[in-house]
Amino acid sequence: MTTRSAPDPLALERQVCFALAVASRSVIALYRPVLEPMGLTHPQYLVMLALWEEDPRSLRNLAEALQLDPGTLSPLVKRLETAGYVTRARDSGDERLLAVTLTTAGRALRAEAEKIPARIVAKLGLPISDLEHMHAVLTRVIAAATAGD
Repeated sequence: MTTRSAPDPLALERQVCFALAVASRSVIALYRPVLEPMGLTHPQYLVMLALWEEDPRSLRNLAEALQLDPGTLSPLVKRLETAGYVTRARDSGDERLLAVTLTTAGRALRAEAEKIPARIVAKLGLPISDLEHMHAVLTRVIAAATAGD
């Protein structure tokens, strides 16, 4: 007679944090060859997505939208400015705010970027319904993890 032992609560393959970390690295790696011809890294792409939604934005507002510390975001924005995709300037209405604005080149890049989601979906090879469900679950995970902030 064999007895079954309880699953190890510390088994690596059972850890949500491990699955999220590996999934994140793996999916972001799919973006690299797609973004490289545009001269963007994945974090810079996320900044551009936020700016394509709302332009201009204050650095603080951009940081909130991306859930990043402004100190982390600042170098990303500086590199996008060097690439010619954005400009940074003090807000004329409130000198304490740094306004980030898309340039003509930054706005034009959107047309090329519109092809990216379909390319990533094709690379993943998963049904859209699975991806939409995963997005909904991850959104709930984020909300639960940040509820005490």
